[in-house]
Amino acid sequence: MDSQRLAAPLLALSLVALLPGCAGLPDQRLAAAALQRGDTVTAERHFRQLAELGYADAQIGLADLQLAGGSPEDRLKAEKTYRQALALEDRPRTRARLGKLLARKPEASPAERREAAELLEQALAQGEPSSLLPLALLYLQFPQDFSHVNVQNRIAHWKQQGHAEADLAQIMLYRAHGTYDQHMDEIEGICQAMIEQTDVCYVELATLYQKQANSERQTALLERLMAGYQSGAIAAQRVDEVALVLADAELGKPDPEKAQELLEAIAADYPAAWVSLARLVYDYPALGDIDTLMSYLDQGRAAALPRAELLLGRLYYEGKLLPQDPQKAEQHLRKAAPSEPSANYFLGQIYLRGYLGDIYPQQALDHLLSAAREGQLNADQALAGMFSQGKGIQPDLVSAYVFSQLALPKNTPQTTELARDIAARLTPEQRTRAERLLGEERQLRGSALQQPAPLQAHNP
Repeated sequence: MDSQRLAAPLLALSLVALLPGCAGLPDQRLAAAALQRGDTVTAERHFRQLAELGYADAQIGLADLQLAGGSPEDRLKAEKTYRQALALEDRPRTRARLGKLLARKPEASPAERREAAELLEQALAQGEPSSLLPLALLYLQFPQDFSHVNVQNRIAHWKQQGHAEADLAQIMLYRAHGTYDQHMDEIEGICQAMIEQTDVCYVELATLYQKQANSERQTALLERLMAGYQSGAIAAQRVDEVALVLADAELGKPDPEKAQELLEAIAADYPAAWVSLARLVYDYPALGDIDTLMSYLDQGRAAALPRAELLLGRLYYEGKLLPQDPQKAEQHLRKAAPSEPSANYFLGQIYLRGYLGDIYPQQALDHLLSAAREGQLNADQALAGMFSQGKGIQPDLVSAYVFSQLALPKNTPQTTELARDIAARLTPEQRTRAERLLGEERQLRGSALQQPAPLQAHNP
């Protein structure tokens, strides 16, 4: 009798897993099918119900969906769900997912970054090759946390083990060291050999040919890219990324018309391309008028894309192409802020400059600091000016020094002069404290391999 009572719930669970399509029953295959057609609501319902029944794969699927939400709350939920899945069943794939999340976590602590490295190392050793590039990036971005790691030696070791991704890590190292242009032939050879297996090489080769102004090879690459997209072998996201390379004036002579052509070819199936098109018209007004730009943005907003809200908020903030409207700017930027660091920068400026009728220093500080810690150098410069001038707050030269130094990679005359002016006003005691806080802030954010030396005050 006891065995019969025990068998009943086990049979019910097996039916839940094995009878796809039954009304009301969760099914992992239905979840996957829903994801393919973009129905995240249905997918999440199936994953959540299966996760509650203890299925590790469903927990991973649920965590992936949570992470895609993009907000800090979503990331916390995803981290908790990945940890639950790992505790339920220790798999390399779960280790890799959790390791990647921790590696990319904004304001992660050194302990969290070390945990991320350990998880990614273990997943790689257990046969999860997707761990290699996030691990290499972690070592490159946070050398102070991994002073014992020689990244070049580690890449050589990965190559000896036969990891193809090690060659891509080598390219990342060249970028980090600022020696990309000196290794173009090697980079081209790597990506030509790997392009069939790793479509990110389309972006890399497009960048390289743009730098070299090699129109013949660029044209051949784009033809191959679109043939691959039309056959389903290449994701629309890669086409979008290549189009952005073509439009980047910092890489060489831009080709915005070709970028627009690529983006319009994928927009119907890839809504994010509408926002890229809007940004393209914003940067290159000859491509279309404000009505064209707004039609692109409307398509992006219809797909609930935060980048669309960011650009629309910026338009209302700047008042160039649309009438300036700080209230509308705030409304749209707030929708974008959870996943778009630039939105926090513009919100900070709205509150700092009194665009809403008064200065709101605490809101300005919160948003600017969030943007700065996500890599927005303009936000560091704004914070330096805010603390230096005491705009809405008590002047704080120590904090002003910290943010002025962090803004130096902008490499503009205004940034340089501000940093020198603040440094000249510090007392020796303030300077000592400021250098300590600067080190702590860099430790929190992770330093690039080429940190500029702090500018010294001019001798009197």
